[in-house]
Amino acid sequence: MKVGFVSLGCSKNLVDTEMFVGMFQKEKFEIVNQPQEAQIIVVNTCGFIQSAKEEAINTILEMAEFKKHGKCKYLVVTGCLVKRYKKELEKALPEVDLFLSVDEYDQMWSKIQDLLGHKEKSKNVLDYMERVVATGNKTAYLKIAEGCSNHCTYCAIPSIRGEYVSRPMGAVLREAQRLADLGYQELIVIAQDTTKYGIDLYGEPKLAELLEKLCQLDGPRWIRFLYAYPESITDELIQVVKENDKICHYFDIPLQHFSDKILKRMNRNSNSKSIQNTIHKIKAQIPDVIIRTTMIVGFPGESEEDFAQLYEFIKTTQFDKLGVFQYSKEEGTPASKLNDQIHHKTKQKRWNQIMQEQEKISKAKLQQKIGNTYTALIDGITEDGKYFMARSYMDIPDEDGIIYVPNTGTYQIGDFIECKIIDSKGYDLIGK
Repeated sequence: MKVGFVSLGCSKNLVDTEMFVGMFQKEKFEIVNQPQEAQIIVVNTCGFIQSAKEEAINTILEMAEFKKHGKCKYLVVTGCLVKRYKKELEKALPEVDLFLSVDEYDQMWSKIQDLLGHKEKSKNVLDYMERVVATGNKTAYLKIAEGCSNHCTYCAIPSIRGEYVSRPMGAVLREAQRLADLGYQELIVIAQDTTKYGIDLYGEPKLAELLEKLCQLDGPRWIRFLYAYPESITDELIQVVKENDKICHYFDIPLQHFSDKILKRMNRNSNSKSIQNTIHKIKAQIPDVIIRTTMIVGFPGESEEDFAQLYEFIKTTQFDKLGVFQYSKEEGTPASKLNDQIHHKTKQKRWNQIMQEQEKISKAKLQQKIGNTYTALIDGITEDGKYFMARSYMDIPDEDGIIYVPNTGTYQIGDFIECKIIDSKGYDLIGK
């Protein structure tokens, strides 16, 4: 049978989908990219915030149309949305043949066999070593932990994915070596909080040690790590990034706010002073570092003064990359029960104000790159074929900007090139 997959949400979810693909492929199913060709469609959902839930429902309904007007016989829905709303989904979406929550993945193959009416039960389970990477020719994500134990008051992840559980370092390194042997030259280390890696297994954080060992592998040219919480960024981690040429000088630090009052209400373990100290330390040790962060505006109780502190912090810090979310009231989270919710118009106004400021910051920073030469990885080609779409150490896939380089026919997707920046446009760069 032919199987098609749709993966929604974060890169951690994508790794799960890649393991699903590997499982089906091992069992001799044919993997197809076009849903109209698939007899089984698997939708891996996100259920983090309202917009993600809406996207998931719309995608499920869209895929259900292929049961009416295509070859699809079975529609399977997995992931975080199922974990949060399985009973409600079963009632609301009779088009779906199987709902599988994130805590049922070890039963996935057995349930698929039941769905297909097969009597023999395979013992196949999801395996990181058998996953089929879907991110391109050279880039692969390396998931080092499941779940989260930070319990931020706005976040449903701990109730969906459970407490933080690190993968043993040996297993992570074996997977990394397999990916290197397959030719992947950019490994992106991910978890809900990479900086907490190893504490549950070894009694102390082990991200710095893991990164050093990854640098010793033959093959990967770039190593990145994302979702580094500020309170856990140690001097040792900064030094490891500084001293190892393979590790991209890129810190992704989800700060969420700057007002001490709001940070406390969010149950964050950092404060304005510690945040400033961490950022100053990173910039002092690694002058060419790129710092990306995310912020939330409109959190319950956010006063004009709190927002002003956040706005001024963004204006003075000059982040290289900044994502801003309007607070989403998620049921089951402590923050959803707070009385002083912020009106949606106020959230929108504050979001607009920060984004307008960041647009100016980004434009100025990109202008400063003109004349510089960077090593870049070619990820794709524009539809008209005229330009390569490449990334330097300054950009992560699907989140940051692109370097557009004229396609001379000399190179291909997956190649590393040296390109000189000659102009900027929007959030992107033009190179040659």
